[in-house]
Amino acid sequence: MHPLITNDATLLGILAAMLGGIFLTSKSERPFWKKFYKYIPALLLCYFLPSLLTTFEIIDPKQSRLYFVASRYLLPAALILLTLSIDFGEVKKLGPKALIMFFTGTIGVIIGGPISILLFSVIAPDIVGANPEEIWRGMTTVAGSWIGGGANQAAMKEVFEVSEGIFSAMVTVDVLVAELWMAFLLIGVAKAKNIDVRFGADASSVLTLQEKMEAYTASISKIPTFNDLIYILAIAFGATGLAHGLSDVIAPFIGENYPVLAKFSLTSGFFWLVVIATTIGIALSFTTVRNLEGAGASKVGSVFIYILVATIGMSMNVMEVFENPGLFAVGLVWMIFHVGLMFLVAKIIKAPYFFLAVGSKANIGGAASAPVVAAAFHPALAPVGVLLAVLGYALGTYGAYICGLLMQGAAGVY
Repeated sequence: MHPLITNDATLLGILAAMLGGIFLTSKSERPFWKKFYKYIPALLLCYFLPSLLTTFEIIDPKQSRLYFVASRYLLPAALILLTLSIDFGEVKKLGPKALIMFFTGTIGVIIGGPISILLFSVIAPDIVGANPEEIWRGMTTVAGSWIGGGANQAAMKEVFEVSEGIFSAMVTVDVLVAELWMAFLLIGVAKAKNIDVRFGADASSVLTLQEKMEAYTASISKIPTFNDLIYILAIAFGATGLAHGLSDVIAPFIGENYPVLAKFSLTSGFFWLVVIATTIGIALSFTTVRNLEGAGASKVGSVFIYILVATIGMSMNVMEVFENPGLFAVGLVWMIFHVGLMFLVAKIIKAPYFFLAVGSKANIGGAASAPVVAAAFHPALAPVGVLLAVLGYALGTYGAYICGLLMQGAAGVY
């Protein structure tokens, strides 16, 4: 591949222009755009349009450092800004259904992997049977990503000694299948009330939290001054720097002294970066720093998240679906099992669609997607997505490890 654009500054400009164009047209009153965005969520375009740059070989995401910068600097800064306004008293009132749906999503991924392998061993044995050892190992990285995130995915790659070739294919399966589900989730946001009626769900606790956080934001809202914006950036990047410094100490210490904890991602610097950043944000929510929300702290955090979303989209190459249709089919069946279980449990416990959507994306997407989906319901709800996503990071490697062992057993039937 010989990309047309290799300069990251140019690429960042293109991504920024894409985001600007998407949000400009999404707010347009023109009939065409209103009808277009009625069916196509703006967030989906934030993933899809950057992917076209890779698909048509305009860029090579492997040569770019933009995703690394966005995930290591902007993501932790966003987590801090999204959590510093959270009201834990109100979050508790959401009740146990939020956690039930989150853990249902985790179980759906753990069980869905081996089930998809067993199913294809019957209906299309050549897909996995050609090299079952390599396939199940590669699928463990998808499990790591779908339960936790990038850190857990990387951990599985090392734990199960996944080759570079299959890992590259699995990353594409991971992103495309996950974003296909993301598209359906976002379409469902507009129909959330109808879905809640079908589930017989009471979404009053979600609405109460939304109203409380909205009211709090309104009570402290003001036109941000230059000083306010400097304070927001100082808190965000100062705390991000602290999180990096602590993770650089904690992760190597655990790796050297307690290597067995690698199974739980506790030797991953990225895991500690996310956990520490979120912890700092939560701690700040109990201080007067929380009032920076009135100057737009969460809005700045959301900007960072959307830049991250665009850089994630660069990693997608839709043409690889045609090069590995079998692997895509395995991933699709795996996701269908996860989705089916989510809807079944939501129906049984009468959980609001908000809990289904955020609980699923806290697993499949993690900190980059869960707050975005939560914010699609209402910006004030983004912190709920952040908290559940952090729980996913904590459980990701453990759950993926169990899933890997089950898939190893399932592949043994060939």
